[in-house]
Amino acid sequence: MSDGRAEPDNPDQDLDEVFKALASPTRRRLLDLLKDQARTTGDLCERLAPLDRTTVLQHLRVLEAAGLVIAQRKGRERWNHLDPLPIKRIHDRWIGAYASAAVNKLAALKSTLEHSTPG
Repeated sequence: MSDGRAEPDNPDQDLDEVFKALASPTRRRLLDLLKDQARTTGDLCERLAPLDRTTVLQHLRVLEAAGLVIAQRKGRERWNHLDPLPIKRIHDRWIGAYASAAVNKLAALKSTLEHSTPG
């Protein structure tokens, strides 16, 4: 686990916590449930039955620590909201860059195949 100090050779350290949080199928399910709308902890517990409330709260805390979920108290209820910014950062840093490289390779391959002579 991280002790909160930045590692000089790891500029993506804050994303490490996001990847750790995403490693759990239960936490990914929670994010799926929060994707379109905020939900109360009670609602999330109902949707994740048979998991008990304590287990769901532990998963929510990991997601909060990774910056993926923002919890807000309104009266007696705890509302959980998805914060999509860490996921966008993953996309920008990893997926977008790798997808762009793959598209460039495919375009080069297409060009090579189109300009090669058969036989």
